[in-house]
Amino acid sequence: MSGDDAACGLKQEDVMQQKQRLPARKSKVTVRDIALRAGVGESTVSRIMRNKGPVAEETRRRVMEAVRATGYVPNRIAGSLASLDSHLVGVVVPSLSNIVFPEVLQGVHAALRASDYQPVISMTGYDIDLEETIVRGLLSWKPAAILIAGFDHTPATQRMLSESGIRIVEMMDIDSTPIDIAVGMSHRRAGYATGQYLIERGYRQFGYVGHDWDADRRARLRYDGICDALRDAGLRISAHAIADAPSSVGVGREMTARLFAEPVKLDVIIYSNDDMAVGGVFQCLGAGVRMPDDLAIFGFNGLDIGRELPQPLATVRSNRFLIGRTSVEKAFETPERPQTKTIVDTGFEIFPGATA
Repeated sequence: MSGDDAACGLKQEDVMQQKQRLPARKSKVTVRDIALRAGVGESTVSRIMRNKGPVAEETRRRVMEAVRATGYVPNRIAGSLASLDSHLVGVVVPSLSNIVFPEVLQGVHAALRASDYQPVISMTGYDIDLEETIVRGLLSWKPAAILIAGFDHTPATQRMLSESGIRIVEMMDIDSTPIDIAVGMSHRRAGYATGQYLIERGYRQFGYVGHDWDADRRARLRYDGICDALRDAGLRISAHAIADAPSSVGVGREMTARLFAEPVKLDVIIYSNDDMAVGGVFQCLGAGVRMPDDLAIFGFNGLDIGRELPQPLATVRSNRFLIGRTSVEKAFETPERPQTKTIVDTGFEIFPGATA
């Protein structure tokens, strides 16, 4: 007996008996364990976990009870290596702080919910160099498809996506030629429709409040569409306030105050999006400017915050949930990338509101 054992009052045989009473370390739960517990074949467990093929509801219930009871987690990497079939879908968006993109992701999740595929979501912060790094990393996992916001990519990203051979969906915009599939709306046409609508309402002195065009190409396209509509009517934007910063309510209010300091008397201000327009509404409320009698305010996106204002915001509504859902549906419509590129227009609508 060692000094330590003596100090604890234990004999060697006591130590051995104590070790024998300790539970053996559990090995990782396998498909075979689940099959035995549920009384089914291993292939049945595999089909249920991959959501492949018809299975009786009672069988599915028994297998899922065994899965929950044991904490079983399928080894996707091993399965992918064996079948060369990944169950990952890369989703790349510029922001999660802007409600626009979470609504797109809700559509993505809704479309994938009943499938075996798992979205891997990454955020670029509108940085196309970071986007390149993210895309390279995603492609290394051999995803089944990549859904990515917009058409603005570095040449290297464009090349990687083009040569990947998997289905690529560029979301939110259809104003350029896609690599494979584009799902979204024409922002230039939305801008043109905005200009036409406000001209028909009798507005003639236009102001524009915007945010960083270098980061948000779609906002610039809408601005170009507005300018086209005004030009066709013999009009133009009389005053601009464009921030070298991302959009926000605070930036919208600050830029509106800048326009108020201009000598021109404006009838209406068009904003690059609803975040900025809500800031404009707050500036009007603080300055005692009546909407739309003294000044009309018009946004873009159709966000909940705009609809819930005391005077609902006049804006353009985009179908963001539909964009996400349709992107998944089109990505898995056919496994092989066809020669013909696909463009799906999810449309937009003007919401009159009470501010214009």
